[in-house]
Amino acid sequence: MYEPYRSPGVFLVLGTKRTAAIYALERPEGHRMACVLLIDDDAALVCLLSEFLIREGFPVVAASDGVVGVAEALSGNYSIVVLDVMMPRLNGLDVLRQIRRESTLPVLMLTGRDDEADRITGLELGADDYVVKPCTPRELVARLRAILRRTLPGAADGRFVGPLTSGALTMWPEQRRAQWQGKPLELTSTEFGLLELLLRHAGRPVSRCELSGHALGRPIARYDRSVDMHMSSVRRKLGSLPDGRQRVQAVYRQGYQLVKE
Repeated sequence: MYEPYRSPGVFLVLGTKRTAAIYALERPEGHRMACVLLIDDDAALVCLLSEFLIREGFPVVAASDGVVGVAEALSGNYSIVVLDVMMPRLNGLDVLRQIRRESTLPVLMLTGRDDEADRITGLELGADDYVVKPCTPRELVARLRAILRRTLPGAADGRFVGPLTSGALTMWPEQRRAQWQGKPLELTSTEFGLLELLLRHAGRPVSRCELSGHALGRPIARYDRSVDMHMSSVRRKLGSLPDGRQRVQAVYRQGYQLVKE
């Protein structure tokens, strides 16, 4: 069941937790539940996923096209976006580009089974993870929970204490904030997780399996290049050492390490 919310093309998805959904959208800033923005024009899929998300305790708002989806994503009302690649008016990759220009809001992409190029492009543009359609609602919820554990303030288990520093790099994990050479370092939530783990182990290699578990919330699968795609972006943002070596180095058969300065 859908109810128009604020603007054309935006729907509050109602279910057994209608009151919770409305309350999540109306309560004061800073006290909002983890609300999911689902951007997809497939009404049947939206209905299926939304019903499951609502049963799992997530308020859901659905946007029926990419243009509306961008405006909603940048409104500050959501904790995470689930974004389909094939969208009318503005496709999912263009939606992601526009979101990333202004926000680090976590984005989970929905892609077709054969759309490997879209998955790679999505990761390069800053998507935090992707789910291949057709997907089970249970898998989607598991991926959402894994991302939210990494990105929602206060969701961690208490191991984040104070700033982490190595050379010109400083990170505040509890605030999800980073500085490089005294200036803000813009990172996606997945990139933040990768770099944070490397910084905690600066000077020592960290396996791709550990990195995937910490930053993506799942074990690494065979032929899965997600960690490498995100790490490539991190390496570009940090640049090279004065001697030309990468600050984040690939270590043969061991993973990656941040050079300790």
